[in-house]
Parts: sequence; structure tokens; C-alpha cells
Amino acid sequence: MIDLQNLPEGFHENPFPHYDHLLAHHPVCAQPDGSVLLSRHGDLERIYKDTTLFTSDKRAVFKPKFGEDSLLFEHHTTSLVFNDPPLHTRVRRIMSSALTPRAIARLEPALIDTVDTLLDALPSKPDLIGDFASLIPIQIIGNLLDIPMAERAPLRDWSLAILGALEPVLTGEQQANGNRAVAEFKAYLQDLIAHRRRHPGDPETDVLTRLIAGDSSGQLSEIELIQNCIFILNAGHETTTNLIGNGLALLHDNPDAQARLRANPDLIDTCVEEVLRAASPNQFGNRETSQRVDIDGVSIPKGTNLHLCIGAANRDPNVFASPGRFDIGRKPNRHLAFAGGPHVCVGLTLARLEGRVALARFLKHFRSFHVSNRIQGGRIRFRGYNFLGAEITRT
Repeated sequence: MIDLQNLPEGFHENPFPHYDHLLAHHPVCAQPDGSVLLSRHGDLERIYKDTTLFTSDKRAVFKPKFGEDSLLFEHHTTSLVFNDPPLHTRVRRIMSSALTPRAIARLEPALIDTVDTLLDALPSKPDLIGDFASLIPIQIIGNLLDIPMAERAPLRDWSLAILGALEPVLTGEQQANGNRAVAEFKAYLQDLIAHRRRHPGDPETDVLTRLIAGDSSGQLSEIELIQNCIFILNAGHETTTNLIGNGLALLHDNPDAQARLRANPDLIDTCVEEVLRAASPNQFGNRETSQRVDIDGVSIPKGTNLHLCIGAANRDPNVFASPGRFDIGRKPNRHLAFAGGPHVCVGLTLARLEGRVALARFLKHFRSFHVSNRIQGGRIRFRGYNFLGAEITRT
């Protein structure tokens, strides 16, 4: 039994033994607040695919958590991830049309240049998060929205504050910081959107121009437009930062895997997938039951909040052989790091590209590296490091 409101000591640093216990003994784990924690791969896969029995709309959950008049409530109930059709369908269609494989392929040369520039500038004892991993998605998303380079500095702090408010237990300080971040980001985007309306960019490369224009089904309202621009930053920044940081940490902690990848660079694709499985940047998702459902013989009432433990599902021994082993050549690898069904991550191809380029170029630039210090992010929904101190030896 795990109570998400009262986690056992050491959970943030190493939740994986607790996940294994859930899978073995409490795959359907009732919570004291009436919600339910689910951990099996098959259950999560079913829920992600079934939009009839399980809804993504979080108004009922977020109203008491954030307050109906708060900016956090406005943001999280308007953004793509916490919505059902028709809003989800409209926004996703517009975003998908701007993130086609062809469009993402055009981003790769500039991404390689960005990564190489950051690697060339790394000091001998860098913070691999602050000096490297966190800067890559900020630049890519800044380019997608065509945010002027000089105006990108606040983006990461805004994202961290807004996403931090999604933790199961929310402090007053976290709530205040989240609301302030939404307010500041909204004010910035209102000016940016007004400018872009007067001076449209190329819709083939400028996601903001495409979002403003809408599609054949119509345009987004101003609030929908603003909040989904915030969503693009939040969804693409924190998860990709953690994909890169977690990948570097895993390669450091598994020297045989690192040596195998250095000897066989073509394994980079399956390596990225294994990082996503073994240390998924997004450890938890949520759904709400839209009617009474039965899971593993447990009757769950309509309106129940479900915590979907992606981190546990990615270690389900019924799906993954030797799930505790970091195997960079693992095939098949049906991880749920990008969720699934209609809500599968719209930016998954871009995230994979960023992870692949960042990890491959890092190993090419440095013949060895040693992680000397690390500080976990201290959150359970998003797994990653706030600090990853290292010593590097250039090739």
C-alpha cells in the first residue's frame, strides 16, 4: 500500500522498489482520499485507449485543488493534456500539422548545431542539467514559437513553477509560484501573439502562426491559444530535459551499457527508448472514471480520480523481461512514457530526436565523464534532476 499524500521515506530518490511492490501486491491501490492508484501496464494501456469510460477532463479534481478562479485552474483546464474532444481534437490537429515528420526533420541540423555549441562551452566540471540538458528544449521550443532569443530566459522557471503545482501534495508556496508564473507567461504571450498577428511568420515552421490561423474547423479563442502555448513549453521542456539528464545518469551508472553504445552508435534509438522506459520523465498520469468500472475485480465508482503510475507500468514483468535491467538494445519496448491512445504525446517524435542528438553528441565529444554529485528534483510526477554535477574528459 502506498499513500500518495504520505509517501514513505526515500520514495523521491528511489521509487522503483515501491513500484515493484505495487505491481506484485497492490496493482489496484485505493487511496485514503477516494482516488485509486493503478500500476499494471495492461490496465494503463486499456485506460489510455478508452475515452468512453475514462475522461481527461480535470475540472472536478482541480477545482478544490487550485480554486475555480485561479490562473492555475484556468491553465490546466484549458490546455491540451487535460481536455477531451472537441477542444482536444481541434488543438491537437493544429499542433500535429505543425509537427509532421518532415517539419521535425528540418529541425535536426539546427538542433545538432545547438547541442554542439553547448557541449563546446561546457566547463570541465559542469552541471549537466543547468549547463546542458535544460537549455536544449528551451531553444527548440523558442524556435518553434519564434520567441526572440533575448526573451527566453524566464521560460524554464515559468515551466517548473506551473508543472510543480501538479504534485499530489501542493504547498501554499508552490501554488503561489504557479499562479504567478501563469500570470507572467500570459502577459508575455499576449504581447507576442499581438505582434505575430500583425507580422505572421511562415506557417511551415512557426507553430504560433499556425495556431493563430487555426484550421478548417475554426480558430482557437484567445485563452485557448495562450494556455496551449504555455502547454507547448511545459510539455516539451521539462520532459525532454529529464530525458536527457536521466539518460546521462543511466549511462554513467551502467558503464557496460555506455561502452556498448560507444562501440555501436546505431543503438542510440533503442537506447533512448530504454531511458524512457527505465526512468520515464513523466512518472504519473491521471484519468477520471466517467461511469462505474471494474478493474481486476475491484468496482470503482463514477467520478473517481485515477493515478496512472507510468513508472511502475514500465517495470511490469508481464511485459518486460528483467525490468530492473538497463538494456539499451531492448526489443520490443512497449513503454508508456508518452502515454497512449488519443492522448499520446503530440511531440514524441521531437522529444526522441532531441534525446537522440543530445546523448549521441555528448558521447562523441567526451571520451569519459563522471557524475560527482546529483540532486533529485523532489517531485513524484516528473522524474529528473535539479543538478547533475560531473567531471568530463574531452575526446
